[in-house]
Amino acid sequence: MAKRLNNESTIGAVLQQIIQVNKLQPGMDQIDVKEAWRQLMGNGVNTYTKNVVLKGSTLYVELGSAVLREELSHGKSKIVKMINEELGREVVKDVVLR
Repeated sequence: MAKRLNNESTIGAVLQQIIQVNKLQPGMDQIDVKEAWRQLMGNGVNTYTKNVVLKGSTLYVELGSAVLREELSHGKSKIVKMINEELGREVVKDVVLR
């Protein structure tokens, strides 16, 4: 860390600065998006979810059911909105279902 923090900084502020200085935000976003998908989609969808990967601002979701993939493809914009609301900022701009 280049600059020294005063002793009254919160742990959250210190961790946020470490994440920022070391450019760890993309990795943190990857973890946050996977967790948001798991929480928002529920057990039914999670049963058929094989992999969730965030590349840039595109979320790639690999599903084991063609029927579920077709059903979810009709609500891509809603999925993007729900995940971004869960994270509190715009991380995902597009969803690709495979």
